[in-house]
Amino acid sequence: MLYHLAQYLQEFYSGFNVFNYLTLRAILGILTALLISLLIGPYMIRKLSAYNVGQTIRDDGPESHLSKAGTPTMGGALIIVAIAISTLLWADLENRFVWVVIAVLFMYGAIGWVDDYKKLVKQDPKGLASRYKYLWQSVAGFAVAIYLFNASASPVETQLIVPFFKDIVIPLGMVSYVLLTYFVIVGTSNAVNLTDGLDGLAILPSVMVAGALGIFAYLSGHSGFSEYLSIPYIPGVGELVIFCGALVGAGLGFLWFNTYPAMVFMGDIGALALGAALGVVAVMVRQEFVLFIMGGVFVIETLSVILQVASFKLTGKRIFRMAPLHHHFELKGWPEPRVIVRFWIITVMLVLIGLASLKIR
Repeated sequence: MLYHLAQYLQEFYSGFNVFNYLTLRAILGILTALLISLLIGPYMIRKLSAYNVGQTIRDDGPESHLSKAGTPTMGGALIIVAIAISTLLWADLENRFVWVVIAVLFMYGAIGWVDDYKKLVKQDPKGLASRYKYLWQSVAGFAVAIYLFNASASPVETQLIVPFFKDIVIPLGMVSYVLLTYFVIVGTSNAVNLTDGLDGLAILPSVMVAGALGIFAYLSGHSGFSEYLSIPYIPGVGELVIFCGALVGAGLGFLWFNTYPAMVFMGDIGALALGAALGVVAVMVRQEFVLFIMGGVFVIETLSVILQVASFKLTGKRIFRMAPLHHHFELKGWPEPRVIVRFWIITVMLVLIGLASLKIR
């Protein structure tokens, strides 16, 4: 909104031309979302506490988690609000990519909200039944995938790009594109949700991956940089740097309250929404493989659950002491902050590897 206001005011004062720069608006998006999170956070925590929207803790989990019972949850609503307001203020609202990612954020946030509401307010330990959760995730994922394919303005928007190899480009038909997009969005959504088990464990990797995807979006939306780096040029996709910046700011603001020991938890409303948003951004900038690399912590956490379940069903034995993987290390005796920080460090390394694909081609 402010971006369009600035465009109008350019007619009267040329100084407003500065708001045409994506880098400036991305910085303003980060700061706006960060301030919204920091200002609204304490009020939201008080309200959640007043309504007794507190976390329930599994009896079979690490004993150190029992003290977390009752900690306000559903704090992901704060992240969604901060991202949405900041993006709407600073992004070009005529850009289709912006509306797609905002729609994904709200759709998956709504699914998470229903799940959290049933668990925490209605005191239903099952929450939203898994089959219904995956049903609505699938409906949203397929709807977005079909739209993106039909709305693609150039062939590159439906090609699979292999990182580190500039000449390997795989054209995708509608079926393969839709299936790939569906798995990326739904898979990333659930992967972030599985990772969200320790204080700050999911939010900072989400921030780091979002920041890196913002760089890819900026470069892919710039004809000069994309040609120089041999990455696909996608007109208009650069505007996603505003959304990614807003996610970085909102995530850092939330981490202020979510860092160990957490004053508030994200809940499914935040984890499902953030994961899906990261997935769809990666799809739109054609960096699905790079997302797989940079989000390696999310991937490993998901694989640990899959392997644990498969092993127990097939052999009756468990591979890990507990899944997801972060609980395994806790039960081995690692203090929670050690697990969190080491997973953060791993994410930093993986994000740098992902960024290196820009030059190593």
